[in-house]
Amino acid sequence: MDMEERRKILDMYKDLRVADVRDGMDWCGYHHYGSVHHSIKPLWRTKAVGFARTARYLPYEGPVPRETGEEYTEWSSWYYQNVCRYDWEKDIIEGDFICLDVCELDVGLLGSNNALHYKNKGAVGFLVNGGGIRDTDEVILEKIPVWSKFVSQSMDQARIRYYEKDIPIAVGGVAIYPGDLVVADGDGVIVVPRKMIYDVHKYAYREMKNDKISRRRLYIEGNLPLDDTVDINGLRV
Repeated sequence: MDMEERRKILDMYKDLRVADVRDGMDWCGYHHYGSVHHSIKPLWRTKAVGFARTARYLPYEGPVPRETGEEYTEWSSWYYQNVCRYDWEKDIIEGDFICLDVCELDVGLLGSNNALHYKNKGAVGFLVNGGGIRDTDEVILEKIPVWSKFVSQSMDQARIRYYEKDIPIAVGGVAIYPGDLVVADGDGVIVVPRKMIYDVHKYAYREMKNDKISRRRLYIEGNLPLDDTVDINGLRV
């Protein structure tokens, strides 16, 4: 998929809610597929849509280092160069949604420093099936969209190791393949298989349009101030 098509698809999906996409998947016969388990939640109320860039990490088997102090600093540098690498980082392009299988480990693989670096490179969101995120006050301040199972305090050393990238992974009961479309908001995360992106959009868009028109009418009846969620000016007929 070239960049022009990627941008086209991201524009198609940018206004769709997870609920709309869930409906679109149902209309295409994928009733029991795509919805990441509800235990994986947004760190803060936001939304993101992008193409899955995947990687898998495994538990570190040991041994735990005996070094402390400055010797530990030296060992830690070796660890990041040889054990807990971020090989997928150099491949990030605009519109990537970083999806990391960390085997549900309680490890802060992402933090306010490296996640901001990846965001600056073009990553639109992060999905992790364990802790995976720390420095959360700063991450929220930096407006980095993250969905994870829980928050972690721990660094990576002696806890986790890099295994492979650009492969199918499983997060929250859903198989995620590189290039699948990931849509996330306050309702959680849903994954649209690459081959179904256009078909799902057709019905998801219809559901969104019908909802906006109906809720706009209810807003007016209830004397509520109109907001962006009921803006119908840009809707296609």
